[in-house]
Formats: sequence, C-alpha cells, structure tokens
Amino acid sequence: MLILCKTVSRVQNKGFVILPLLLILLTACLPAPAVTLPPTETTAAPTRTHTPTVIWFPTTDTPNPPPTVIPSLTPEIRPGVGEILLADDFSTAESWLVGEMPKGSVALGVDELTLALVQPKGYIFSFRNQPTFDDFYLEITASPSLCTGLDEYGLLLKYNSPSDFYRFSLSCNGQTRLDRIVGGSALSTQPWMPSTSVPSAAPSISRLGVWVVGQEMRFFINNEFQFAISDRMLARGMIGVFARSAGETAVTVSFSDLVVRAIQP
Repeated sequence: MLILCKTVSRVQNKGFVILPLLLILLTACLPAPAVTLPPTETTAAPTRTHTPTVIWFPTTDTPNPPPTVIPSLTPEIRPGVGEILLADDFSTAESWLVGEMPKGSVALGVDELTLALVQPKGYIFSFRNQPTFDDFYLEITASPSLCTGLDEYGLLLKYNSPSDFYRFSLSCNGQTRLDRIVGGSALSTQPWMPSTSVPSAAPSISRLGVWVVGQEMRFFINNEFQFAISDRMLARGMIGVFARSAGETAVTVSFSDLVVRAIQP
C-alpha cells in the first residue's frame, strides 16, 4: 500500500494525468472503513429472594444477649398484685383465634378453650388479640386430657407475632421450661427442669401463674414458685396458649379461668 501511494505522488509530480489509474490508486490509499461489531447480548444472573422461616423449636441458640436466671427471691415473691384487669371465663371466643386447622383445631367448649392436635410432632396455638400487657400477674388453669412423655402445653407471653414471644411450657412427664422466640429463632432461657408441681400423667389439672414487672418474670405452678428470669428483649404483648406433640400421638389440652391482675407500685 505504501508503494502505491508513492507511485501516485511521482505521477502527479511529473504532470501526467492518468485519471483511471489515479482513482484506483487513491482509493487504495484511503483508510479502511471501521468495522462495527453487533452488540453482545448479556443476560443478568437471576437473584434469589430470601424468605425468613420461623423456627419454633430449634436446637441452636440466638446471638441475642442471654437472660439472667435469678437464683433467689425476696420473702414476698408476688409483690404488688392488685385489681383485676381481665377476667375471661371462655364463654365466648370473640377475642381468641379459633377454628379448624391442618394440624388440629382450637374450639370453645363449656367455659374452656380446647386445643386438639392430631398431627404427629405438630404444634398448635391460639392467642387473645387484645389487650396487650407489660406489667401484670396472670393465672390460668391448664387441663391436658391426652398427653404423654415430652408432649408439652402452656402459655404464650408478650406475644407480638408468630416470631416474637415467650413460651412457658409444662411437659407430660413432669418438667417445665421457658423459651424466648425473637425473630423466629428460639432460645431456652430456662431449659427443661424437673418439677414436682407438674403432673406426670393425663388427665390432670394445673394452675399456672406468671408475675411480670419490667424485665423480670417469675413463674408458678399450682401456687408453687418454679424459677425467675430477667430478660429485656420483649417489653409487652398479648397472651396466648399452645400445645405440642413431641411424638406420634395426639395431644388435647383445655384452658379455663383466665385472670390478669395489675401490679401496684
């Protein structure tokens, strides 16, 4: 290409006019046209959507600060219990979650709320949608009629959602514990402990009591103190009840005579 261009220069300098040859040579000396490549089509990688899962009875602890187990109490272990804030004889289910569910049913009986669990290793609960409480003293009667081994039943406290509440449990082999569920993950703030206050067979009847002031909670069964916990994770919420099957058999528990009292300063 360089030789052709020099040749054109010499021809022009000598004054020769060879039009066809000049056109050919000049065309050859022009820069080659730029080649435009078609755009490359790219496909964005699909993104995954994370769906949080509520873990009802996990085996791992949460990273939240652990609660403090209170080893001893003052002589008055339920101070300041005062006037009645709520008395529910379960003559109406207006404020409770009731109905048929895949795992069983929650139904109103004669002055009682009955949780019937038919699914093996299932879990069923109901909560009272109003009011919410912060400081209070609560008592309720729990009467399991079908219950064996580590099947459990009891109270939901400071319930804010299916992912945030405390769970006070009695087992059907004579133990009790407290779980804290926050963000869908559970921690046993008081692991299973044997208690002579808990019936180890069904049918049976127990009166459960819970005293709550600030971050301190004290737990009672049949008017006998069980343990106390100091925990600040959940300040207030609703109350509820639950039943759980640890094995392959059905569980049926009835709850009655709910009373919530104010705590006087």
